Amino acid sequence: MLDKKSILNSDDLPREEVHCELWQGSVWIRTMSGQERDEFESSCVSKKGKEMNLKNIRARLCVLCICNEKGQRLFDARDIEALGKKSSKMLDLCFSKAQELNGLSADAVDELAGN
Repeated sequence: MLDKKSILNSDDLPREEVHCELWQGSVWIRTMSGQERDEFESSCVSKKGKEMNLKNIRARLCVLCICNEKGQRLFDARDIEALGKKSSKMLDLCFSKAQELNGLSADAVDELAGN
């Protein structure tokens, strides 16, 4: 049976390396923490709470999930705008892997939007 220490010390944010041809290298994409997932989900809901905020959605998720080989994030919220100006092909590649690792299917996005 797991105890508190075992759970809190576990490395439970798996990551995968993704080759990004146009960036001429690879990045690591990782699973978000629960706190980061909440941050991402709340950023997707408009202030009115009735519609999704899709502005820079790829960059917002990539900022939370692109990391180094040790799982440490490379970007923070200040980088969303700049990252959003990068290649849509590369952002889509990283976004798709982040969706996969974090269980963010189209159904999950619809649920988040309240559909």
